[in-house]
Amino acid sequence: MFPPISLRTPERRAEIAWFSALCGDDCEYLGIQDGSRRSSYEHCRSIIQKADDLGFQNILLPSGWIAGQDALSFAAAVAPQTQRINQLVALRMGEVWPPMLARAIATVDHLSKGRLCINIISSDMPGLKESNAVRYGRSSEIIQILRQLWTTDGPLEWKGEHYNFSLPTCDPAKPYQQNGGPLLYFGGISPLAQDLCAKHCDVFLMWPETEERLMETMRGMSEKAAGYGRKIDFGLRIHVIVRETEADAKAAANKLISRLDLEKGQEMRNRSMDSHSAGVLRQDELRAQSKDLFIEDHVWSGIGLARSGCGSAIVGDPDQVLAKLNRYMDMGMRSFILSGYPHLDECDLFAKYVLPRLPTCRLNEVQGRLVADPVTPLTTGVW
Repeated sequence: MFPPISLRTPERRAEIAWFSALCGDDCEYLGIQDGSRRSSYEHCRSIIQKADDLGFQNILLPSGWIAGQDALSFAAAVAPQTQRINQLVALRMGEVWPPMLARAIATVDHLSKGRLCINIISSDMPGLKESNAVRYGRSSEIIQILRQLWTTDGPLEWKGEHYNFSLPTCDPAKPYQQNGGPLLYFGGISPLAQDLCAKHCDVFLMWPETEERLMETMRGMSEKAAGYGRKIDFGLRIHVIVRETEADAKAAANKLISRLDLEKGQEMRNRSMDSHSAGVLRQDELRAQSKDLFIEDHVWSGIGLARSGCGSAIVGDPDQVLAKLNRYMDMGMRSFILSGYPHLDECDLFAKYVLPRLPTCRLNEVQGRLVADPVTPLTTGVW
């Protein structure tokens, strides 16, 4: 049905993740602020605990230069209060000195007993406008520094374009997860972004597009990774609106944008630092060409009227939503990061109607990152 691609996780199973609104992205009506769902430690923790209780394998903790919670600090606090769920922490490369970032990540990995993944973000530094070459070049160096500090002992001499330092007595804390540390997830469709992921990361994340476009991207990324002697997995970040009937699901989608002022929605989109990224512009193009905001069957782009980043949702009854996710799995996707408005309510609905019917896994377990007993203790020396 679909041309085969090379995957790190060839089995037809997927990691099903939810989303916690650390950046204040929670509401009943798009464009209408809801004080009861603002970004707070208590509210965002309740979303994670709900997803954990309902059986989701992972949860995305986003990062943005707006009011909200710091993702890594939040993950450290919440880790001991969850039982099974992984945390996918979005980190903006360059905001923390790489050797200290390596230790901070390793610490949180131990606190969670290996239930940590990292979403690499190559955005501009807050207050600056930087070229793609600068942003992705900096990320590339940081990833290599992290991996060296996590997997090797002894001195580290780093001489690069963005970082130049010497750690003559380097005995850092190693992560709980062996064989390379936490999995690295990455999204971006510019040539430099794709090359960075193909060379260094484990899971390539995409935003909603048509199946044809997604498959084209996956084939290209699989070939790029093979060029570096690697295999990667693929994931999709998308919202979901599932109801007992298709009519009810479409009604819920229309209700979500029923109070939206389009000018205010555009203003909200423009606050995000990724609002003019290649991925967002491709979604905008598809929405402009759509009929009734559907870019293809059951993929509704109305969320992009007031939200940057991921701008579409799978909309339908339980069988239709399940069928769409199964098609994506048959294409080769092994990770889904889902969400819906309000996040607690839609988390319940997806878990009720769809989640029990999906073949699931944790990608870090499948890829052999976890160990029963850490090889090294949490702290092994002082930097």
